[in-house]
Amino acid sequence: MFKTLFAASAACFALLSGTAQAAAKPDLAIYGQLPSVESVEISPDGTKLAFVATNGDERFVVIRQIGGSILKTIYAGAMKLRGVEWAGRDHLLVVSSRTAEVRGVLGRSREYLMALDYNVATGQQTGLLRNQAESMNVILDWPMVRMIDGRPFAFVEGVHFVNNYGRNTLYRIDLDKQTTRMLDFGSENDTDGWLVDASGQAVAQSLYNQNSGRWGLKIRTGMNWRKVDEAQAPMGSYGLSGFGRDGQTILVWRTDEKNNDLLREYRADGQRADLPSDIDLSGLIHDPQTLALLGGYKLKGDDLNYTFFDPEAQKTWNAVVKAFGSERISLSSWSQNRRKVVVLADSATEGPAYALVDLDARKAEFLVQVYKNLAPELISPVRSIKYKAADGLEISGYLTLPRGKDPKNLPLIVLPHGGPEGRDAPGFDWWSQALASRGYAVLQPNFRGSEGFGWDFVKAGFGEWGKKMQTDLSDGVRWLAKEGTIDPKRVCIVGASYGGYAALAGATLDRGVYRCAVSVAGPSDLKKMLLSVREAHNGEASSSQRYWLRFMGAEGIKDPDLAALSPAKLADKVEIPLLLIHGKDDTVVRYDQSQTMADAMKKAGKPVSFVTLDGEDHWLSRGATRLKMLTETVAFVEKNNPPD
Repeated sequence: MFKTLFAASAACFALLSGTAQAAAKPDLAIYGQLPSVESVEISPDGTKLAFVATNGDERFVVIRQIGGSILKTIYAGAMKLRGVEWAGRDHLLVVSSRTAEVRGVLGRSREYLMALDYNVATGQQTGLLRNQAESMNVILDWPMVRMIDGRPFAFVEGVHFVNNYGRNTLYRIDLDKQTTRMLDFGSENDTDGWLVDASGQAVAQSLYNQNSGRWGLKIRTGMNWRKVDEAQAPMGSYGLSGFGRDGQTILVWRTDEKNNDLLREYRADGQRADLPSDIDLSGLIHDPQTLALLGGYKLKGDDLNYTFFDPEAQKTWNAVVKAFGSERISLSSWSQNRRKVVVLADSATEGPAYALVDLDARKAEFLVQVYKNLAPELISPVRSIKYKAADGLEISGYLTLPRGKDPKNLPLIVLPHGGPEGRDAPGFDWWSQALASRGYAVLQPNFRGSEGFGWDFVKAGFGEWGKKMQTDLSDGVRWLAKEGTIDPKRVCIVGASYGGYAALAGATLDRGVYRCAVSVAGPSDLKKMLLSVREAHNGEASSSQRYWLRFMGAEGIKDPDLAALSPAKLADKVEIPLLLIHGKDDTVVRYDQSQTMADAMKKAGKPVSFVTLDGEDHWLSRGATRLKMLTETVAFVEKNNPPD
């Protein structure tokens, strides 16, 4: 079904949608490799495509003429590319990240963003913010692209040092002339975001004080900045969400007094208005030229719905979706006139692939499969499920069943998501598919505290870290056992980040349910984790710390309840095989969290396996270590919970 339009020289890589022979246990690399394509962006004039491609651990940026040949392949090696964005017809901005500890900057290592400009016409590559005196060569947010008098400019937030103190500073980069000018820098410790209008003027500034949790909005009138609003936002800054429906008002995504999400438009004089409450969005879409808010999208239950304010735009999008039948369609990028659209089409039987829709020619064609060599016979069926927790709360989730097996008395892997205020979604999931390929049923529950099911459902998770958030998982196991789908004596739990904590809690706090547990980058000592968060903010309280404490149900770092929820403090209770996996460069949940758990297990005289992923971050961004994680996990669960 998938027809690829992308091809590069064999010396670099191949992006052919190949077919794989069905096998009892297919190669794990089919699932564990990095996606062959990680993003696809169409140029504003609709003539070129740019995408990030991978081959093993190597990444490339490829620029291709639509309907023609490849114009350029840029070799990026092991660089962690985070995406590309067109700036006019001939400039492509390439954003990457790197884990680093910078001399002279307080705190431990962090993940820093960087960007370069590639001129398609000349082949010149230029790093943004290069050689800026008293500044770091990093960016703090994604570049804002503006076309001014027909020429492309990039506006970026960087760090400029004033009296040895780094300030969030706004820079203006003329991409054609390759000149950089500092526009403005924020207050000493509060500015956390900027907004630039279509003429290239900075018009809004977001302020946030991590210690007090106070957010503020400044709008520029003439040469002066005026604060037009402020609010307590203890869980994090409201920031700036672009421009409103007229392309002039400042849009802020915030909450009301009942913690309901709302979109508020601010005018320059401080007047404000909220978008109608029936406009329920979780992602926003703006016009790249006028900057006006066009609409957005939201995952409601299992349906990804797009809403456009213009009836004709809505009609057009509905026609695009209809053309793909039952496949889940999401917008990847579109040309400036919105007549050529790149979409990601997720098929339940063939997996995800990118496609190009030409609305004028009234045709759609597939571009490339996201996972090469992923044949239909290697994809296991997924179905939505709902069950009741012990206290009656309805929990939804997804159950992946091993292909070709009778769904009776199956071995089970519980795979909780991270966050904890994340969620699992319908569609292809490489990790659950890999486990199902080995003969396991895989349960992905959206336990209480997960986003996407209303504020009351999120709030139900407060104070339930390791408690009802944990038993929501095992209640799913019991429900599947009652249905006869799984064998309750053959269940393991595997997870990453908060899911990794849930795996450790399954071995220490909710015992008797699982035969083995695998924690990937999971917190084990909650007090130590919170101290690490405080250290990252120079010893002060922060929104991150308050966020974790709210879910943990603790009053502060010294709360004795933290020890009762920390698996590393309960290692003597572990009676099942335990595998720890952690990236050495993790800056979200530090590597020492798994090291602490391993040490506690050894001190308690308990066996433990510990796998270090050298050079890996929290997101499994590198091909070799991502595959190593998957291979070690599968070997461990097959040994301790054989599927056959």
